[in-house]
Amino acid sequence: MPIYTNKVVWKGEHLGYTYCENGTEMEFSAPPALYGHPNMMTPEDAFMMAVNTCVHMMVIWAAERLQLDLVAFECVAEGEVEEFIDRTSWFKKVVLKPRVTVRGASRKKVERALEMARKYSTIAESVKSEVVIQPEIEIIE
Repeated sequence: MPIYTNKVVWKGEHLGYTYCENGTEMEFSAPPALYGHPNMMTPEDAFMMAVNTCVHMMVIWAAERLQLDLVAFECVAEGEVEEFIDRTSWFKKVVLKPRVTVRGASRKKVERALEMARKYSTIAESVKSEVVIQPEIEIIE
């Protein structure tokens, strides 16, 4: 079973530095609304990116398995945060809005690929948020 690691180091104020197992390193901050700095990765950005990129990679995998001629793919992810009276919060829902263009396939087959991507996404399966896919599918000949 794979083990993934990550390291963070506090850099003062609401700043940190993260080291990923694959060699990626970057600064991060709390969101500006929470005393953080603008134009920096935030934990909320990283969460949304993790869900979106993992499902994206599984779309590629599913398209290969189903022999879809994938022409284009892009996806916008929107996260709905629910805040409680005690100031705790969580991502209640993540909505993925992929735009998928395939050549010579049925809409049903593309929808099946998206279902597979959602099902086999380690990140989407690991979060307690509801993860919904609302696709825009284009079939070209």
